[in-house]
Amino acid sequence: MLDDKHMKNETQNPNGEKIAKVMAHAGLCSRRDAEQWITDGRVVLNGTVLTNPAERVSDNDTIKVDGKIIGQKVPTRLFLYHKPVGLLTTHKDEHGRPTVFDNLPKNLPRLISVGRLDLNSEGLLLLTTDGELSRYLELPATGWTRRYRVRVFGNLDEQALKDLEKGITVEGIHYGSIKVNIESRKGQNSWLSVSLKEGKNREIRRVMAALNLDVNRLVRQSYGPFQLGTLARGNVKEVYGEVLRQQIPGYFK
Repeated sequence: MLDDKHMKNETQNPNGEKIAKVMAHAGLCSRRDAEQWITDGRVVLNGTVLTNPAERVSDNDTIKVDGKIIGQKVPTRLFLYHKPVGLLTTHKDEHGRPTVFDNLPKNLPRLISVGRLDLNSEGLLLLTTDGELSRYLELPATGWTRRYRVRVFGNLDEQALKDLEKGITVEGIHYGSIKVNIESRKGQNSWLSVSLKEGKNREIRRVMAALNLDVNRLVRQSYGPFQLGTLARGNVKEVYGEVLRQQIPGYFK
């Protein structure tokens, strides 16, 4: 239940947007992160520390995050990045390990990743200025397929790989349909083509481990309509305006 202050603000800004969404559109973070920042007391609205992530705001409201006034909504931009092995997909690591964002060109705006690739994974990573777009593209409901080339070590059970299309539960976590094709095999080393739509944390590694297969290389080849192609390792390429809108019509409608 909202207290009187929150109810008053909701009434004053009935047509405003939720503050977490505004923060995401301003390029600060994802909406999920914005909600956590509000819970942590890092956000001040019109001089008062905010506790309600559902608060609605208008252009007349002043929002501060960590003492700094946030700017207006930044233009939505999307970049393709060829992530190398050895970088974490995070803005800051408490152990001081290198991150994706430490290694981007300095002339880029502040960016947020669409999902993650873990430390030992490589390939296509989408980066955007718009936290709300990041959230939209991560949702399974968006319907985008992620495709990977995966090298595994172990004895392949072709029927078990085919059965992954029905989904699988590993250590209490259910993973949806995963399509696997065998590209090549030499002894116990095999290359697989893997397609999925959920992309849960370390999904491919955990599912393959459940089939007694050790993943020793994982390369994301595509995310929805966006392809890694010939983009060199560590390089970045922007998807420009009209192409961006054509590829993600559901977001820009």
